[in-house]
Amino acid sequence: MVGKTCGTPGPGHIGRRGLLKGALGVGAAVGVAGLAGCGNDSGSGGSGGVENGVAEGWGKVADAFRANFVGKPGELGAACCVYVGGRRVVDLWDGLADRQTNRPWDENTTVRVASTTKGFTAICAHMLARRGELDLDAPVVKYWPEFGAAGKEQIPVRWLLSHQAGLPIVDGPLTFEQACAWDPVIRALEAQPPLWQPGTEHLYHSVTYGYLVGEVVRRISGKSLGRFFANEVAAPLGLSAWIGLPEKEEPRVAQIENTTLNLEELTSGLIKATGLDADTITAWIKSGWGPGSVEDRATSLGGALDNAADPATAYYTTRAWRAAEFPAANGIADARSLARMYAATVSDVDGVRLLDPATVQKATVVQTDKTRMHGLPPGLNIPADRSFNMSLGFWRACPSYPMTGPGSFGHPGSGGSIGFADPDAGVGFGYVTNLWSLRPDDPRASSLANAVRSCLR
Repeated sequence: MVGKTCGTPGPGHIGRRGLLKGALGVGAAVGVAGLAGCGNDSGSGGSGGVENGVAEGWGKVADAFRANFVGKPGELGAACCVYVGGRRVVDLWDGLADRQTNRPWDENTTVRVASTTKGFTAICAHMLARRGELDLDAPVVKYWPEFGAAGKEQIPVRWLLSHQAGLPIVDGPLTFEQACAWDPVIRALEAQPPLWQPGTEHLYHSVTYGYLVGEVVRRISGKSLGRFFANEVAAPLGLSAWIGLPEKEEPRVAQIENTTLNLEELTSGLIKATGLDADTITAWIKSGWGPGSVEDRATSLGGALDNAADPATAYYTTRAWRAAEFPAANGIADARSLARMYAATVSDVDGVRLLDPATVQKATVVQTDKTRMHGLPPGLNIPADRSFNMSLGFWRACPSYPMTGPGSFGHPGSGGSIGFADPDAGVGFGYVTNLWSLRPDDPRASSLANAVRSCLR
């Protein structure tokens, strides 16, 4: 824990549904965890043993963590953890898990991590690939024969992982209860025709990604994605992380608050995060996230997730949502588990290694630099390293999304959370927060990553 530094802003709120959904989409497209922002690398030396927050030589990360509580957007409650070479060197938490009850954020607090969940799912898929049970270049129908309807028989597994399958939406109609039940969404995806010729374009599959990759994992392993993750990842590593939260874990979950975001802030944030000019950003927002756009429809999941505008009654506040498996969006975790999980993809952690170097190398080759983003107007092109630098299920480091080194890979989530690994430095990094900022240039995770980078030198 860091000293009592929780200077927090007033309660936030979500604006109108269209802006929220647009912000979620744009945030996903540039890494809403904010790794494009400027960090705070100044600070004192380490504070001694990691039981006090940081190991010797890692004090700059604690300084950056403290600064986040008084910066903009600030923090309500948050945690950050870093592993290097399989050893925990940073373990920080502070603030409030629930403003209404004044419940403090402690070492056992967990929180929803949104699309950071996609990294959990990708790791599961690549574990099967490492074992030789999943061929990423094989057609999906090898494992899931019914998927081949409506012209999808030639789609390889790698296009599911790299958001190139042309299936970001489900026409529906679907209910929330059907989405929680899993099989109705799978039947809908089997019948769904691709929006574009698969493999020729890409677009963020904000919700369907979890069902698509999750069903392949289920067909191979006989386990749902959440159960596979629990048995094969979380249990061996002793993680507090779930896709499908057990009811007994509910008291640990932090309450999320949302900050506001208007169109001007969204535009300026994207300009800062990507380095693209205002005209390009404006055209991108209009084409990609306007009413009725593909991204707007993607977050709806055929109507199942339409109830998002009012945080008092929205689906994501319910026990049913947390109990179900949405392997693209509803993971619950703490920062320690994110860091430990990613550390185990690039090093041994207490004798556990999830992926080997050859698997990591294959998994992290960027795919979206080879295809054009779907839905852009003629003449507009958004480079992958400024928008959606996606490999096979993982975001890759790039100029606007540096993490801690050029070989880094991981996944951010709407609101600010992120987990990533740096194979060159042996880093596993996790950051979680319950004050959700939808700004693409949110500096909180970036300041922490910059501090880690400075400590590695």
